[in-house]
Amino acid sequence: MDFGPLREHCPRTIDNPRRQAAVLAPIVDRSGEPHVLFTKRAEHLGEHPGQMSFPGGGREPIDTDLRDTALREAYEEVRLAPKTVSFVGQLDEIETSTGYAVRPFVATVPEQPFVPNEAEVAEVVLLSVGELIDLDNYESERRDHPSYGDIRIHFFRVDGYTVWGATGQMLVQLLELVTDWSLPPNVDRVVDPDADFPV
Repeated sequence: MDFGPLREHCPRTIDNPRRQAAVLAPIVDRSGEPHVLFTKRAEHLGEHPGQMSFPGGGREPIDTDLRDTALREAYEEVRLAPKTVSFVGQLDEIETSTGYAVRPFVATVPEQPFVPNEAEVAEVVLLSVGELIDLDNYESERRDHPSYGDIRIHFFRVDGYTVWGATGQMLVQLLELVTDWSLPPNVDRVVDPDADFPV
């Protein structure tokens, strides 16, 4: 992985967001191979239950800045020790369907015990970068979104897990910046706005 383009990337931010949030995309070296850490959200959560996500959440008054938000949330959700985090860059902010402007930070962290907070996280999942960039594990669809218009939704399917939605969008940019993976120019299908998501 080459972090140079990520370090040089000037991330897009959202002006005057209604609500601010931050996530941490941790890159973990496991047996000499880079993996990306995700959480599988608990099924009882009101927003995005059961979906794959990066550790993170809304900014709180105690947070000095959004980087602190990402560190605090990663510790609360998976017990990721803040002192082990080495930030390497920032991705473009995205606006979610729930009204958050989410700022994604990317960091390297050593492998360590990751303990899911059962109130929020069903499982901690590390997926190999090598498998994430395998085009056999990627597909996308286009649909008309009621809020955002014509959008492309990305799906990464690895080891029985599916990364999609806002996290899939962040993952596309991350992989394009730090690997030689490129987003395929064409979508796999166009679906109706009310079509079920293939997860």
